[in-house]
Amino acid sequence: MPGVPPSDGHRWISILDDDGDTWLFDATFLLSSYNCIYGQGCQSIDVEVDRAEVLGCCVHGAHFVDEEDLEEVREATARLTPEQWQYQARANRKGGPFKQNKDGDWVTRKADGACIFLNRSTFEGGGGCALHRAALDHGERPLDWKPDVCWQVPIRLDIHTDDNDFETVFIRAWDRRDWGPGGDEFHWWCIEQDEAYQAPNPVYKTSRDELIEMVGKEIYERLVPELEELVASGSRPTPVAISSRPQR
Repeated sequence: MPGVPPSDGHRWISILDDDGDTWLFDATFLLSSYNCIYGQGCQSIDVEVDRAEVLGCCVHGAHFVDEEDLEEVREATARLTPEQWQYQARANRKGGPFKQNKDGDWVTRKADGACIFLNRSTFEGGGGCALHRAALDHGERPLDWKPDVCWQVPIRLDIHTDDNDFETVFIRAWDRRDWGPGGDEFHWWCIEQDEAYQAPNPVYKTSRDELIEMVGKEIYERLVPELEELVASGSRPTPVAISSRPQR
């Protein structure tokens, strides 16, 4: 409900597509007034960070989901200017803003305790993600410039395949447990905080572009009337406890 995080009794909307796959949407979260409060009360996920600085969930940098994700951000990075990106010179000295970690995964480098793309509040060009800021400067969508994990969070797409190769796709909010053991160590997680539920419009409207990118326009356009009917009628789908959701 608006103003408070969703409780454990979430409600779901199910949509069956033409391929026989099932899309399950967390209606409770999508109808909530959640919004990112980076720079507006975000306390960061790391207890060790300087509270005078806003680092949000950028303290660990970003992991890339695949080669396409990495290549798209490489192309966006080539468009950044020194006025938009505080750490451009340092990235160039390091051989670029990306590296492979000990597990062989591609990630963004860190600078001064956070993602190398995160401009600090003292930067003349302004604090926040350099990729996000540059996309807005060009009149483009930040989600087309940023790593997938950065524009998707806090919405999670979770796919499960049955024995007959049919998929059940969950669209819901990221929980601490989705990050593995490290999630329990987060100092703060916005999904759990009342302060992050103050937007004038629900998530399915404020995150329209992100949802369409995840599920496609056809499924999104089938979802919206279902959500609006819930609001108009005051009815709710059958409750499904969070604990009953399949895990990866």
